[in-house]
Amino acid sequence: MELRRKKLLSILTIAGLFIVASVVLTGCEKSEPETTETAAVEMSQEMAEHETMAAEAVAQVAAATEQTLCPIMDGNKINKDIFVEYQGKKVYFCCAGCEKVFKEDPEKYIAKLPQFQK
Repeated sequence: MELRRKKLLSILTIAGLFIVASVVLTGCEKSEPETTETAAVEMSQEMAEHETMAAEAVAQVAAATEQTLCPIMDGNKINKDIFVEYQGKKVYFCCAGCEKVFKEDPEKYIAKLPQFQK
């Protein structure tokens, strides 16, 4: 029984040494610290992405509040050269006749204008 025990102890010792040797020989995988140049490039790329997203959001808001149709002649596209200023905002029309109609009763058409929506 003593002989069996010595053999088992020898096998366990050899196995333990083998495990320790394999860990020592392979070593730990070291990660290189990120250089400041790499970090700066990555930060610059992230900032550019955020700026692009912000510009897209601004464009979407502008498109939602930009007048494209005449408030008098529903469905007619506006002519950017024909407009009046009303409550500090430009109101565009498709023709000079619509401008005249608007001036007679502007409050009647305000609900149709995106620049006056809250």
